[in-house]
Amino acid sequence: MTSFVAELVGTALLIIFGGGVCAGVNLKKSFAQNSGWIVITMGWGLGVAIAAYAVGQFSGAHLNPALTLALAFNGDFPWADVPKYIVAQMLGAMIGAAIVYLHYLPHWKETDDPGVKLGVFATSPAVPSYFANLISEMIGTFVLVLGILAIGANKFADGLNPFIVGFLIVAIGLSLGGTTGYAINPARDLGPRIAHFLLPIPGKGSSNWSYAWVPVVGPILGGSFGGLFYKAIFLGKMTAAFWYVLIAIAAVLAFTFISQGKAPSSYDKPKNAFM
Repeated sequence: MTSFVAELVGTALLIIFGGGVCAGVNLKKSFAQNSGWIVITMGWGLGVAIAAYAVGQFSGAHLNPALTLALAFNGDFPWADVPKYIVAQMLGAMIGAAIVYLHYLPHWKETDDPGVKLGVFATSPAVPSYFANLISEMIGTFVLVLGILAIGANKFADGLNPFIVGFLIVAIGLSLGGTTGYAINPARDLGPRIAHFLLPIPGKGSSNWSYAWVPVVGPILGGSFGGLFYKAIFLGKMTAAFWYVLIAIAAVLAFTFISQGKAPSSYDKPKNAFM
């Protein structure tokens, strides 16, 4: 298996588990309906672990453009391979979302709320505010990348690392996911959002494109800085990129605060759309 196919398959598996648990908990007439936040965070965490077990030996199981960029900034991954990985992750996320749609095919008509349907595919904030939502996504992805690098620096029994990373995802969801649904992965949100836009989902409503940039820009900036922070503080290897990314974060936050401030509230807000 090539690294491109591995990232595509791994990300598709991630979305099948993650989008699948969101669908099961939120769509009407599902046996799992209303089983709640804990179920969703566990579904996403175990989904990450299984996907990592499946393809880790072939590609390193990035499954996330923010992690791929963080590792490239860190010098642990070649920049020449970044576009290939991101394309594979995006395609995999779209395929995974389409499979979730097919799996729950009769449930879309049974569910009236278009926000609930969108929530199976994409994230949205509990309190709409571009500035605050962007900060939440940055922090969540910063913790994700820092946690993954810290886990990798420790010795576990053979094959245990992906399982521990899965619990990191659960921890982020439980502690930080209540604000924006913790996308912490541009492919996880944008790929399924595109699928939602393209698929013939009955009564699906808007794909909420006005918010779509937040779970892309936030994770990229937060994740990249997380990798550079680990390298500078934990390993004592400060680079110019650390300051460049920090300046970029400050500039984006300042621009968002000044020009936007608060996100529009007139959109279909997904419910329980975590990770």
